[in-house]
Amino acid sequence: MKLLVNFFVQLFSFISKFLPRPLLRFTGLWAGVLWFDVFRFRRKIVLDNLTIAFPEWDEQKKVQVGRQSLYNMSYNFPELFAIPHMDQAWLDKYAVFEGWENVEKARAAGKGVFFLTLHLGNGDVAANAIEMKGQPIYMITKRFKTKWFDDLWFAMRGAKGVKYIDAHGTNNAFEILKALKKNGAVVFVLDQFMGRPFGIETTFFGKKTGTAYGLALFVQKTKAPVIPIYTYEGNDGKLHIVTEPEMDLSSYLSEDKDQAILQITQAFNNKLETIIRKYPEQWMWVHRRWKDFR
Repeated sequence: MKLLVNFFVQLFSFISKFLPRPLLRFTGLWAGVLWFDVFRFRRKIVLDNLTIAFPEWDEQKKVQVGRQSLYNMSYNFPELFAIPHMDQAWLDKYAVFEGWENVEKARAAGKGVFFLTLHLGNGDVAANAIEMKGQPIYMITKRFKTKWFDDLWFAMRGAKGVKYIDAHGTNNAFEILKALKKNGAVVFVLDQFMGRPFGIETTFFGKKTGTAYGLALFVQKTKAPVIPIYTYEGNDGKLHIVTEPEMDLSSYLSEDKDQAILQITQAFNNKLETIIRKYPEQWMWVHRRWKDFR
């Protein structure tokens, strides 16, 4: 199995080198069709989530956005195999950086920076594009238990130098602080459900749910700037990488640490909600975001 998986990964990666980005992404269409329209896996979850977020939409609108969401996720997958072959010519042709001056301004303080982001657009391709632009990236993520598969997956996913911090690693706090000392950007993907003990009850699109509070905790400790960052597929066929101005969290930093963590985490949710409302068809509606908080 190990040799077979490795063979096909290397084969698909080699083939992707010769395909234009629009064609490469289009090869994932079949997966989206099977997912949403044929097997309908988690289709009800997608539509229920859209009902929570956009109760004013009719059924046709929800089906349209839900279908496009899963199609976009399927388009993104083949592009992962092309990451090892990205170069400056690829960036010039297919990537658009919006608001990059916000990152440069935050980095000037020398405290490192936190990137607040979500599953919208193609974050893995964007992370490698940012690394190629000269900004060191440290992404917090879950790791696989099977070592050979973990090594293979993250070698491809971070082929341009992206570093990964195990979300459940025993030394992850030390690694995060170390990355900040190097003036790196530590990426927190904060749009998924998180229950106790690592989550806190918040609201998202007006409904109660659980959200990881780790970023708020590190903001309290380090006072490093938080930059909202996200990607979206533009009508121009390019990946747009958007970095917004640093969030002003000063009003939430109080002596009551628990209350501060709650308020800061809620502020993060509010920001992510605003971004999703701009590009709802490109967010990951298939996730069970509104599970009961326990």
